[in-house]
Amino acid sequence: MKTRQLSSYLDELLNIEKVKDKSLNGLVVDREGEVNKVGLAVDACLDAFKKANDVGVDFLFVHHGIWWGEPVPLRGCILNKIKFLLEKNIALYVAHLPLDVHPELGNNVQLAKLLGWSIRGDFGRYGEMFLGKEVIFDPPLKLERITKDLREKLGLDPIVWKFGSEEVRRLGYVCGGGIELLPQAIEENLDAYLTGEPKHSYYWMAREEKINVIFVGHYISETFGVKAIGKHLKDKFGLKTEFFHLPTGY
Repeated sequence: MKTRQLSSYLDELLNIEKVKDKSLNGLVVDREGEVNKVGLAVDACLDAFKKANDVGVDFLFVHHGIWWGEPVPLRGCILNKIKFLLEKNIALYVAHLPLDVHPELGNNVQLAKLLGWSIRGDFGRYGEMFLGKEVIFDPPLKLERITKDLREKLGLDPIVWKFGSEEVRRLGYVCGGGIELLPQAIEENLDAYLTGEPKHSYYWMAREEKINVIFVGHYISETFGVKAIGKHLKDKFGLKTEFFHLPTGY
């Protein structure tokens, strides 16, 4: 499979052209030749590029890309990244919000699938779309049970702001950096809100509005869709794939 063929397939699969995003998505660095192995990572970092080169990756798929909203000069770390990809003949493909919101392979859907949660509907309006999901626990679950499940299935210790009811029936969540959507969770009278990482300015809002907030890590919460893309490409096209685990601690 040629680079442009794989890129075009991913464009259509992830609805790249129609999902509005600050990130420059799609094939952002092209290459010549056949794609024999696909690498996958959350971030377009030089460490991921080096790992891709070490194991013979031709095409690297990432969630967080390089360009966000406006052009930047090719210097410093940006220049180093582009030079490395061009010298090693590695293509770079980016899918930010298109991956978050995908109905089957997206980060948010994959998280619910892993945890066995029943999705009630969409949550977290962002412009003309919804970024996350709402789940229903029937019967309600204790907050401690939810955090225990997260600890066991995600292999991490979530940060929890225990400001609401001990029992949770309705929970909204947005993978990644979704704390800015906390006001929507409050407005919709949810029992708990889950996202990636905390932010100081929202602590008192959560406490005073008496809502539970759970943080599972920006990085970890956005590994699930990336891994799902790898499995999909392997199953559909027989491509070799490899996920590069490069956690940041956030």
